[in-house]
Amino acid sequence: MTIEPIRLPDAAAVETVLATLAPASADRDLAAALGCAFPGFSFTVAAIDDPYWRDARTVLGADGARLGDHRAWIARELDATGGDLTAFWERRRDGAFQFAEWRGCSAFATAATGPGTADFVQIALGRETEWLAGPVVDPHYRPSSVEHLMEPSWVSRDAPTAARPLAGPVYRLLGRAGGAIVHLRSFLGRCARVERDNREARRPQLESRAIHEVARDGAREITFLDAIPGGFDFVPREVRFFEDWERSSASAERIFTHWAFDIRDDDYRGRREVGFIPRPLRAPAEKLIADDTLSVHRLMERVEAVDSEIGLPFGWFFLMTHGHWIDADVGHAIAAGLRAQRVRLPDRDAKVLLRWDDARYIF
Repeated sequence: MTIEPIRLPDAAAVETVLATLAPASADRDLAAALGCAFPGFSFTVAAIDDPYWRDARTVLGADGARLGDHRAWIARELDATGGDLTAFWERRRDGAFQFAEWRGCSAFATAATGPGTADFVQIALGRETEWLAGPVVDPHYRPSSVEHLMEPSWVSRDAPTAARPLAGPVYRLLGRAGGAIVHLRSFLGRCARVERDNREARRPQLESRAIHEVARDGAREITFLDAIPGGFDFVPREVRFFEDWERSSASAERIFTHWAFDIRDDDYRGRREVGFIPRPLRAPAEKLIADDTLSVHRLMERVEAVDSEIGLPFGWFFLMTHGHWIDADVGHAIAAGLRAQRVRLPDRDAKVLLRWDDARYIF
């Protein structure tokens, strides 16, 4: 009997799937369509509340006819007025000519590839709708420059439902550097390898550095590497995030049902950088900030309430490592309470928190 190997998703095949989706049913059909295209995978799709808009707009005439690219149309109109911004503004300020733009949010399709915490594939997508956004010029203020016309800041994007949808929603594969389609276990291995290579590349420089140390028995110089033992055994925060999940009570749940990962793999000033920002699929309604007036027992009540709200044991810890919803000082305060035996956590969670308290990481 021949066993067919499971085919991991690739960009061309994913884009083919996305092109087959009808806007009216795209939200409903996406997961199933991906599953059909890649047998052996059961996909789920989750959207993130991170509104964006694309710098690709279309001008519509008074009769609704599409007149082409926004920037090109403005350039032609200005040429027709000899570059006179005031004349152009007076001609179009009645609002008859409008522009449309694509606005969206991130969505992530995920499917398990095995039982391990990092055994899953993630596809980063944009869920986008074209909106009739507003007039081609600010009807109240003359443009101060051509760039002011090209970037329509007079249009509010805070409440897109106030605009009229023209097309979509459609899904497209996001062009994140190295992060559109990722197998997370392989990616974590890449994170560790790149971090190790970057540190090794700096070894000759660090070996030549010395630190002037003053002790009771006199001053001396020690090498920089002697001052930071284990500096080349550094574990990237991305790897630690997954390790902490696997070691904690949160491991009762699949990580990708609670978090998406905004991944990057690119070069910055000649140095390769690989990593991600974790994005919660469910976040608490309010931020939890450390406050000197709150006792450690009160903090415990608050983090337990967060766990209940997001439906995840020890979920507050991972929100804290993100650095937005829960202040890192909350973690330090609870760790101090654990050491003083004033509060308790399940043993596995206590070990994770105390490890973090000794060697903090945050995104």
